Amino acid sequence: QVQLVESGGGSVQTGGSLRLSCVASGATYSRSCMGWFRRAPGKEREGVARLTTRGGSTFYADSVKERFTISQDNAKNTLYLQMNSLKPEDTAMYYCASDEQFGGTWYAGCRFGYWGQGTQVTVSS
Repeated sequence: QVQLVESGGGSVQTGGSLRLSCVASGATYSRSCMGWFRRAPGKEREGVARLTTRGGSTFYADSVKERFTISQDNAKNTLYLQMNSLKPEDTAMYYCASDEQFGGTWYAGCRFGYWGQGTQVTVSS
């Protein structure tokens, strides 16, 4: 089991920045992939970024490339999402996720099955 707790969401104006954090606990040694997802009102959940925990390979959705950066601090068991140049269309609940053998969500080559509770990001124009 892996437990994930996000923080760092908030309200910003267009062009602003936020950094989301996700602290992992439990069977963290088993993680191969970590990721960030988001769900905007009335829309389905979508993948935002993915990081492989051992190789450090990253993948980004086209909509956030060049603006968002996913990273990790292994010593702190923490995943980050640095979000710059935020736009109103980035408004959503953001979720941290970890891979799980029988997880139901495939994204960027990883199978995700552990989820945090989410943190809200609101970008106003």
